[in-house]
Amino acid sequence: MADDKTVSEEFAIEEGLNEFAEADELDALRAERDEMRDRFMRALADAENARKRGERDRREAEQYGGSKLARDLLPVYDNLNRALQAATDEQKAAAAALFEGVQLTLRELTNVMTKHGMKPITPAVGDTFDPQSHEAMFEAPLPGTKVGQIIQVMTEGFMLHDRLLRPAQVGVSSNTAG
Repeated sequence: MADDKTVSEEFAIEEGLNEFAEADELDALRAERDEMRDRFMRALADAENARKRGERDRREAEQYGGSKLARDLLPVYDNLNRALQAATDEQKAAAAALFEGVQLTLRELTNVMTKHGMKPITPAVGDTFDPQSHEAMFEAPLPGTKVGQIIQVMTEGFMLHDRLLRPAQVGVSSNTAG
């Protein structure tokens, strides 16, 4: 009987140890599961962030990818404008077809630029200088003006969607007496 009692005590002890071992193993498995879930969620978040970043980069490339070409077209626009403004009435009458062709070319160029998100920045004499969209080419005192007032516009500026492509080039008053 004593042997039976010893055997059942040993069996109970072994069973208790097995339960502790199983509990420890179960805790370890739960911890591993939680760690794997955390790693999976982080990987999922990283993948979503990469997708969003790729989409944003694609949109920016679509909108601003042609900015170098757009910037290179601005002197063409400026020269067509200068040609139209420099022509005298006699020259316009003598070469009416040529003058009209230059006007049509400028109009078509302007339409294409607008279609692709280019907008002119057209300050007027008397406007206040804005360093965000204007470039001061010179400062000069001019009677009857205030400091920071535009006194001459040399070239228009341009925006490409919401980015500055080229600032408007202006002369600014340095007068202290208005």
